[in-house]
Amino acid sequence: MPKYKLEYIWLDGYTPLASLRSKTQIKEFASFPKLEQLPMWGFDGSSTQQAEGKNSDCILKPVAVYPDITRKDGVLVMNEVMMPDGKTPHPSNSRATIPDDPDTWFGFEQEYFFWKDGAPLGFPEGGFPAPQGPYYTGVGFKNVGPIARKLVEEHIDTCLAAGINLEGINAEVAKGQWEFQIFGKGSKNAADQMWVARYILTRLCEPYGVDIEWRCKPVLAPFNQPLDWNGSGMHCNFSTKHMREVGGKAYFDKLMAAFNQYRDEHIAVYGPENHLRLTGLHETQSIDKFNFGLADRGASVRLPHSFVNNGYKGYLEDRRPNSAADPYLVAGRIVKTIQLVPTT
Repeated sequence: MPKYKLEYIWLDGYTPLASLRSKTQIKEFASFPKLEQLPMWGFDGSSTQQAEGKNSDCILKPVAVYPDITRKDGVLVMNEVMMPDGKTPHPSNSRATIPDDPDTWFGFEQEYFFWKDGAPLGFPEGGFPAPQGPYYTGVGFKNVGPIARKLVEEHIDTCLAAGINLEGINAEVAKGQWEFQIFGKGSKNAADQMWVARYILTRLCEPYGVDIEWRCKPVLAPFNQPLDWNGSGMHCNFSTKHMREVGGKAYFDKLMAAFNQYRDEHIAVYGPENHLRLTGLHETQSIDKFNFGLADRGASVRLPHSFVNNGYKGYLEDRRPNSAADPYLVAGRIVKTIQLVPTT
């Protein structure tokens, strides 16, 4: 039987920004392994901020599996972290805290910076490139350079081969800044795909001496100045079966009232340092306010024209989550708020 390289992936216990961890296990299977065939596996939680050295065992519980074309017989295994009994979720296990509804669909728009030698890829040493303008959806060496284009193409191919529903990519507003989009049905499914897509991108960058900077505002300068570079978001498009098939203005108004009521709870899980990004500038609403608007990219929640034209049916875009947010927590908070709104 062939021996498969199982790359177990999980989130560590660092706060406020968890990092991806992984290790490889070699096991024989007659064919590509199914999720139910994959064993739990222990690790040293004392080295990942998830346990003390005197009681260091933590358990990895496989929750999603994907082919890995970067390795012969490679397998990517996304995991939840469990306590030593293998049944109790670890306190750092954000996936285990969220409701899962297969009829709730999510589309994440993940922005990020390629990062090299302490600055965004393409920034001149000790300085800044030309102001923002030509970089968004830019083409040509002066706008995107050679490495970034190669990396995003490798990322597309690897994600698609893994069965991850990556729907597109583009260069973003700042030099060295890019975006990819992931769509999934069900909060856990969509967030699993996002985390594995992040993992794939991060690992692909290793041979090039490039890192991914997930923080939402890594390049700071005084507001309204030429060097005030855009931050990074993870805009979250969402819909439920009721929103897609029934909708209506009355239901929408109740939904937005709930989003306003739980504004602080949403902001709390929408990513660290979001006050640096949600300033009311750069197509954002201020962090202490909530609003919605038709095609308004400066609103907390954007209503597409298709949503309104279709009788307030379809999807909405929450523009507040930032690039470093945990997609499990973002999707979970949105589902929890939606479930508080009666549909009748």
